[in-house]
Amino acid sequence: MLQVNSLSFSYHKKPILIDFDFKVKKGEHVSIVGESGCGKSTLLKLIYGLLQPNEGEIFWGDKKVLGPNYHLVPGEPYMKYLAQDLQLMAYTTVEENVSQFLSVFYPEELRERTQELLEMIEMTAFAKVRIEKLSGGQQQRVALARVLAQEPELLLLDEPFAHIDNFRKNDLRRNLFSYLKRKGISCITATHDHHDILGYADRIIVLKNQEILADEATEALYYNPKTIYTASLFGEANHIPIEIVKSYANTKRKIIVYAHEFKISKKSGIPVIVEKSYFMGSYYLIEGLAGKEKIRFHASKAKKPKKKVYLNISIETINQRLKE
Repeated sequence: MLQVNSLSFSYHKKPILIDFDFKVKKGEHVSIVGESGCGKSTLLKLIYGLLQPNEGEIFWGDKKVLGPNYHLVPGEPYMKYLAQDLQLMAYTTVEENVSQFLSVFYPEELRERTQELLEMIEMTAFAKVRIEKLSGGQQQRVALARVLAQEPELLLLDEPFAHIDNFRKNDLRRNLFSYLKRKGISCITATHDHHDILGYADRIIVLKNQEILADEATEALYYNPKTIYTASLFGEANHIPIEIVKSYANTKRKIIVYAHEFKISKKSGIPVIVEKSYFMGSYYLIEGLAGKEKIRFHASKAKKPKKKVYLNISIETINQRLKE
């Protein structure tokens, strides 16, 4: 189990992370999310031992993670870190990169392990191709297989699918995170893409303003985000006064409503004047005004500008978001 205790870190006296505490269980997949510059990559580097904390401690089980003040070569043998800098051997082949850290004294096991990993990243057809001939996305997949070849207990992934083509990402996500679950490998993924999270992460840690804003199970956080910042990390969301939803409500509070949670009605609901429609493939994202409040919602068809529509939200959603 990973345990982070009272961790703080600054760059040139500028605070990046302040007093972080969290745990990651064996086999658990935790996603670290937040806006660019919030400290996601910095946190992974601290956990791996590439950076020295100003305060606090990091443990894997009973082993303390020591930073560059103590290790000439940073990193621990039981964890691997896949950074955005892939560090591949450019003039060797894909299979040579993947098998670099496997024992040559067990050639049959080496071949089987290399083949398993090439299948997982869908690169068997490129086994004999040199790294320099590959695209950026293909190189990223090779780098992923290379760190997995060493069977770490903890895997740290920094934007692991950033350079991979969209049509390839979904299969790779399923292959990778299923593989980690089967092997019981703990995983921390730093990402800005909610597609890397939903369906895969057991838990989400949200970073903002040098602090942990939320640390909850994925479904619980998705269905009941406490802030519009958190909700917007999952997709298009609105932060609207409850009095717009229920005119008789005796409160000035606001609630968070995802764009897809609005239902269009012909006669009753929140009156909205359409401003613009955006084609999103399987739906349209509609922007409109409810009085002075900007509202975004989904529709199956485009809506003409200045058209009035009525929106409703389920009472279950309203009650859930009003909970303290």
